Amino acid sequence: MKNIAPGMDRICGEGAFEYLAKAQAVEREGGSVLHFEIGQPDFPTPKHIKEAAFKAIETNYTGYVAAGGIADLKASIQEEIKKTRGFKPGADQILVLPGAKPGIFFSMLALVEAGDEVLYPDPSFPTYGSLVKYLKAVDGAIPVREENEFRLDPDDIKKRITAGTRLIILNSPQNPTGSVMTREELAATAELAQKHDVYILSDEIYSKMLYDVTFYSPAALDEARERVLILDGFSKSYSMTGWRLGYLVGPPALIKKMETLMINALSCTASFVQKAGIAALEGGQEDLHKMMAAFRERRDATVKGLNEIPGFSCLAPKGAFYAFPNIKKTGKTSREMADQLLYKAGVCCLPGSAFGPSGEGYLRFSYATSVETINEAMGRIKKSLS
Repeated sequence: MKNIAPGMDRICGEGAFEYLAKAQAVEREGGSVLHFEIGQPDFPTPKHIKEAAFKAIETNYTGYVAAGGIADLKASIQEEIKKTRGFKPGADQILVLPGAKPGIFFSMLALVEAGDEVLYPDPSFPTYGSLVKYLKAVDGAIPVREENEFRLDPDDIKKRITAGTRLIILNSPQNPTGSVMTREELAATAELAQKHDVYILSDEIYSKMLYDVTFYSPAALDEARERVLILDGFSKSYSMTGWRLGYLVGPPALIKKMETLMINALSCTASFVQKAGIAALEGGQEDLHKMMAAFRERRDATVKGLNEIPGFSCLAPKGAFYAFPNIKKTGKTSREMADQLLYKAGVCCLPGSAFGPSGEGYLRFSYATSVETINEAMGRIKKSLS
């Protein structure tokens, strides 16, 4: 039998699913595990969104639709971008996707060839680095520093950018650190991209999940018509992780090429799911506001609890729903500590090293759980380390 293509050895999975499997193995043996590993809101999809999908299915709106997305959802996205980013893109700038991940994949397939350099934050969402390796691109991971609140520094980009740089990936608010770049930092990065003729993929999946700061997008510079791609979706803000719905906004010619990738890979995004997306954007936002109020309370409880653990220190994240505590004073590696907490305390979190080399010495806690569970977890951790 012939071997599997070598490229498959260059692509990797996610630590979240590795640790979920470990935790489930403990539970099968009768152990109790408190889960902080998966980046999934623990709230139900809002009722009006589900009802829109039910109605579409009941009226047999279940067939193939346009590969780039249905016109009504594109119109909703146009208004959403106008409201949240300050400009109204053309319908030809929008590509509707089954989740945000295909947007990362398609963008990199369309823009990056072997030998091109991709700059992106370290630590960061694992898919970025995985695809850099898969495409045989030059890995331009740029460490983000705790003393800068884990924000990607445009000065570091300026030092690293070369004639071979093809793409800069931004993620603000960020996974795994919860950092949020400032308006000035994003503008400076966009200006660097323009000066060096580089594309930006701005992963904005957590754009609605903020605490006491304002969201800004680098697309303000060119209105996503020349070099900036906005990637956003519905999974986090609307508790629609399993629905698989996202979108790209970018230069029309590039969007058209990625629509061809969509045709070849996925045909289209599920028709009735797109109807649910319209309801999400155009319907009431009360559920989102209630969810974020709960996440704020959980964030505060998580950060307080982590800072009370000997050897731990934790900044308060300004976005998303992740805490990223520093554990360097414990003398243990990220993986050693994550395993100890799982097997001795029954608390499942992720090693920071699962998000890149600069994540070593940190852990990621997804506080998508109740305050009661958070407090119990902190007690278990303290006991296991005493």
